[in-house]
Amino acid sequence: MRITQPERAARHSPWPEWVPEEARQTWGHEPWAHQVAAAQAAHAGHATVIATGTASGKSLAYAMPIATALADGATALYLSPTKALAADQLAAWEEWALPEVRAATVDGDSPREHRAWARAHASLILTNPDMLHFSLLPDHAGWSRFWRRLAYVVVDEAHVYRGVFGAHVAQVLRRVRRVAAHHRSAPTFILASATMGDPGSFARRLTGLDAVVVDEDTSPAPERTIVLRTPPEGPDGEEMSAVAYAADLLAHQVDAGVSTVAFVRSRRGVEYAAMRAQQRTDDPRIAAYRGGYLPEERRELELQLRSGAIIGMAATSALELGIDITGLDSVITAGWPGTRASVWQQFGRAGRASTPALVHFIARDDPLDRYVVHHPETLLDAPVETSVFDPANPAVLAPHLCCAAAELPLTAADLSEVFPEESAEVIEELVEQGLLRRRPTGWFWTHRHAPHRDTTLRGTGAPEVRVVEVGTGRLLGTVDSGAAHSTVHSGAVYVHQGVTHVVTELDLVDSVAFARVEEVDYTTIARDISDIRIVDVQRKHVVSPGVTMFLGRVDVTNQVVSFQRRRISGENLGEETLDLPERILRTQAVWWTLPEEWITDPVTPGAVHGAEHAAIGMLPLFATCDRWDIGGVSTAAHPDTGTATIFIYDGHSGGAGFAAHGFEVASGWLAASRDAILDCGCDDGCPGCIQSPKCGNGNEPLDKAGAIRTLSMILAARG
Repeated sequence: MRITQPERAARHSPWPEWVPEEARQTWGHEPWAHQVAAAQAAHAGHATVIATGTASGKSLAYAMPIATALADGATALYLSPTKALAADQLAAWEEWALPEVRAATVDGDSPREHRAWARAHASLILTNPDMLHFSLLPDHAGWSRFWRRLAYVVVDEAHVYRGVFGAHVAQVLRRVRRVAAHHRSAPTFILASATMGDPGSFARRLTGLDAVVVDEDTSPAPERTIVLRTPPEGPDGEEMSAVAYAADLLAHQVDAGVSTVAFVRSRRGVEYAAMRAQQRTDDPRIAAYRGGYLPEERRELELQLRSGAIIGMAATSALELGIDITGLDSVITAGWPGTRASVWQQFGRAGRASTPALVHFIARDDPLDRYVVHHPETLLDAPVETSVFDPANPAVLAPHLCCAAAELPLTAADLSEVFPEESAEVIEELVEQGLLRRRPTGWFWTHRHAPHRDTTLRGTGAPEVRVVEVGTGRLLGTVDSGAAHSTVHSGAVYVHQGVTHVVTELDLVDSVAFARVEEVDYTTIARDISDIRIVDVQRKHVVSPGVTMFLGRVDVTNQVVSFQRRRISGENLGEETLDLPERILRTQAVWWTLPEEWITDPVTPGAVHGAEHAAIGMLPLFATCDRWDIGGVSTAAHPDTGTATIFIYDGHSGGAGFAAHGFEVASGWLAASRDAILDCGCDDGCPGCIQSPKCGNGNEPLDKAGAIRTLSMILAARG
């Protein structure tokens, strides 16, 4: 299917009179209307969220009030989810060379002397939430010069903050407000994102503040043609993989002189796509780009793409965020990247020049991908998702209350005005555990060591697993402890900077995995088994006399029991058992109980299993999650319900908000799940409808017709 979006003309507004003349001369062209609207709101002291398209000049919108404030002796804080984006912003400010703007990046790569200069002299600090959490907040007294003059906090690419990561960042930003108030400053928050649903609600949940929303894009946009399709058949008569087809299409575009980026989901897939594209063209201007490369390598690749030294690139989502890559003619997206927001971030990379843009979406053999191709309105006519996260998740809230108390004693006003209302209950639990102590002036941290190092923003909070190269002792990287059993188990393939390793041992006691260099032509996929028990019910909806939907807390017992070796083509090379311990996860789930007569129906096990897989595959269309962020269990007779039950749960301690969102949008979600199965042309079920790449039972039993009947019955009952 081919859709063409028309060109859009620009609308300009005069420069605000308060913008310094030197800044106006530096920036040159008259600003677009939405840039001025956002700048005026922020300059007036209103929290502001800028939700306009890719390449719509959001940087200038917040640069206007920041440059004005810095000229008067203030300071500003810029937060991005990646170091690369902060470095890109630093380069822009250095090029502008505005007076009183002394900008510096402060992150994990900054040398000690660089941080010392920034602490003493910088007026604009560019960093990330992790560095803010680990360094600038706990050491706020050492940064007092900066904190007491703080006028603005910019949260760029804000849509990235979702799930558990979003919940963590929401608490970090509340701690920023608290520390700033202690130093007698009251910074204005400015959020920016090209792809954000319901930006006002999102800003409120992320910062705790009401915000002015600027979401009418008045920047120019070229004509854009969008092509949605499945891969064609290969020479063997089988359908090509999405990655292989993307590589062939990339080579074709390069041969035609069309500057193109092909987005591929996995790091290994990126390396494969770049290599395959290079083999299919004589043009050497093709490269791979992904996380895991050294910062200087990535910066060089970005420069070469900007200059035209590279015109074809296979990339992961590491290139998706707001790094200034201009002049691309075409984008290829191989497989649903997780959310509509990510799709439009990737599509937006094409068309940054005045020439028409071409974008391709290539569906993988996956129910959600195929559904989008058959129902293009779900992408083209639907708004991007509201980022789903739960600021009140107790598993996240508790450690941040400890961090806040270690920074400054917590007060009753903090609990009522800064942190979520659930904080009071969590505080009492922390007191009972001996982590906090109540005194007349508030709650105090009771230990000598600061709690910040015990809390990671992007993981579970447990120690990360180090991946060490056998023979050299070199640290290759780290893996979140929650993912270690499935990604760095013995026999797992681990790729670092294009070099393939095979894990020889996973030491759970010392949190280290040992991997040897070994060139292999396959990847590995872990298999697990799960059991689920209901802890409590938070919400309940009787759909019909035989069907009830619940939302509540559950305990999920999970054990990785084996892994498969698979070629990138999908060919299964065999399975090997593993001996890893069980793990118990307390999280949030949505579940449905079915009529009692289903217990004895021989079709029920395959029917509910297929419905579960389809629902897991389609939830990312409605919540800002990936299918790997959620899990499911289905059974013909669950011991806690006494009947056939389908569970879908968040794969993060305490819950990430995905199951709760599924409870709210159940009708649309389950209808899409059923339609994805109906649209599939297979006879008995396939990876494009009810088979799952992460099924611990090897996709047995499954019943396609039964899955359709199950979902149809629930939908009919909802009426």
